[in-house]
Amino acid sequence: MNPQQPRPGADGRPLDKHAIAALIARDIPRGAFVNLGIGQPTLVADHLPAGSGIVLHTENGMLNMGPAAHGDEIDPDLTNAGKIPVTEPPGAAYFHHADSFAMMRGGHLDICVLGAFQVSAAGDLANWHTGAPDAIPAVGGAMDLAIGAKEVFVMMTLFTKTGAPKLVPRCTYPLTGLGCVHRVYSDLAVLDITPRGVTVRETFGIGVDELAGRLDLPLLPSHA
Repeated sequence: MNPQQPRPGADGRPLDKHAIAALIARDIPRGAFVNLGIGQPTLVADHLPAGSGIVLHTENGMLNMGPAAHGDEIDPDLTNAGKIPVTEPPGAAYFHHADSFAMMRGGHLDICVLGAFQVSAAGDLANWHTGAPDAIPAVGGAMDLAIGAKEVFVMMTLFTKTGAPKLVPRCTYPLTGLGCVHRVYSDLAVLDITPRGVTVRETFGIGVDELAGRLDLPLLPSHA
């Protein structure tokens, strides 16, 4: 983390997706092995500080992935799991898709960052299908990551476009994993899922009481 840069959310306003990604990047420990899920979590790669020693893993078979590629850096054969062109830092390695999943399932990843349709107060994750008849399911490696990584961070907006909470008492969408989510990074708050309940690490542009009312969930301060 660059001490000269303010922490995302320091201005007291809700975070956009880039600020959420920057916040996650700053909270990942040095030297961690990390998988970034398809979609918004891939933005985290663009905010990792140089020299952090953080090693990014992709389910399609790359270790030590760099940030997104632009312009002349783009190699169409070099992409992350979401098919976004990425860069190749020194020491990058490639391997079979099956070997990549063995790493995921074998407990070799310290953290994975995933998107979600819903997260329950107990840490259950639903992120592969909304259950709608016309929805296209997207399982990918989410189930393997949710269970195989030592810690699961979720990156999402806290409410849908219609205002429905995505952090809920109990998931109503098909589940990806049970009790697997450790922390939720969102536009309005960072929340830890703990055995004693959902605890608030920090909020952005909203108070804890108002947030609890909108979520219809009890929220505990992090020092409780």
